[in-house]
Amino acid sequence: MIILGLDPGTATTGYGVVELRGNQVVHVEHGCILTPANTPLPSRLHQIALELRKIIDKHQPIKVGVEEIFFSKNVSTAISVAQARGVLLQVCTEANIPVHSFTPVQVKQSLTSYGRADKKQMQKMICLMLGLSEIPTPDDAADALAIAVTCAHTNSFEKIDI
Repeated sequence: MIILGLDPGTATTGYGVVELRGNQVVHVEHGCILTPANTPLPSRLHQIALELRKIIDKHQPIKVGVEEIFFSKNVSTAISVAQARGVLLQVCTEANIPVHSFTPVQVKQSLTSYGRADKKQMQKMICLMLGLSEIPTPDDAADALAIAVTCAHTNSFEKIDI
């Protein structure tokens, strides 16, 4: 079973692909969808959709985990990230893939049993769980792998976010 994890962003959307083999989660691929800073937002969102479709076509995931928006002090950033997240949800729904949403605290809790784990703890745990020799880079890809692993540990296959 292939599972895709997504960490939404307009400049950088992280993705992580894992395979669930019995009780073992195996690393398949990770990376980022990048859009140039000087590109208008509608074009960036379109590029994210195009690239996500390619990832879905390549890996054929059976479910997708997407990080919930973490609201920070910068409202305009939160709004653009929410728009990118909306594109991710739409593309996954278009491909008829169940989508599961996870808050950062849920991901941390799932991987470390501590909802306030820092980024380094999370990255080390991803390396241990997936048998990786190096911490995945950039951080967005590492976060997406963490979301994919959390989604792999979620037994429900119902659409819970759309």
